[in-house]
Amino acid sequence: MPTVPLRPASPPDLVEQVYQALLEAISDGTLPPGKRLTQEDLASWLAVSRQPVTLALRRLKQDGLVQAAPLAHGAAGRTRGLQVSPLDPEQVARVHQVRSALDALAVQLAAQRRADMDPALFIRGRAAVARGDVRAMIAADLDYHRALYQASGNPLIEQSALLHWHHIRRAMALVLRTHPLRASVWDEHAAIAAAIAAGDATHAEALMREHGQQARERLFNRLATLTPTSTPPDDGRSGSPQEAAGQSPAAPANQARTLSKT
Repeated sequence: MPTVPLRPASPPDLVEQVYQALLEAISDGTLPPGKRLTQEDLASWLAVSRQPVTLALRRLKQDGLVQAAPLAHGAAGRTRGLQVSPLDPEQVARVHQVRSALDALAVQLAAQRRADMDPALFIRGRAAVARGDVRAMIAADLDYHRALYQASGNPLIEQSALLHWHHIRRAMALVLRTHPLRASVWDEHAAIAAAIAAGDATHAEALMREHGQQARERLFNRLATLTPTSTPPDDGRSGSPQEAAGQSPAAPANQARTLSKT
């Protein structure tokens, strides 16, 4: 298994680096729903000791991203180790519902300020869709929504929305690998931005609510067809986390090295 060494750091910083690396891997699907996790494999993958991995997994469990893994064989209800939590379509829909409400508030406030959004956001978003680059599409979507939150002038909106962003990102990563993004998404984003710049808070909110509802319904419906069993059962004998996600060992290694430098 290729290692992904993290830079030396004090113990608290190293735990944070391990947490962020695992959070990224879970969010982008490198560690897919249902993937069994062992401290030994993860420590080897990140080239660290088991202690920071243990502490990072504890945080991920509190976040609801990791849970106790059921025994592959044996008495029902018994567990063995940990696994990446399965995606629950209804829970994702509830999280998306909250985000949609925050989005509507953000565009109202941004329109009152007649905020202008950076055209580069739309260029990057459309380019990601044209390339079919799932990771870039998700990153562009996050950048767009963060720009909206920041344009509102209320920092609590961004803080609140990002609390559960990883759950939506996991769902998007899974769905976009099998279903293309709606062609009209970035046209809708641009129309919302135009209403904001024009100071039309009512129209901007209406557009955002319609956009959010369409996105939520599509995500829920697509996700409902992709049950946790769509990920091949892990009997604990699989190789590296990236191999379990169907990727070459080099790709996640480069990704994690990038993360460790941020």
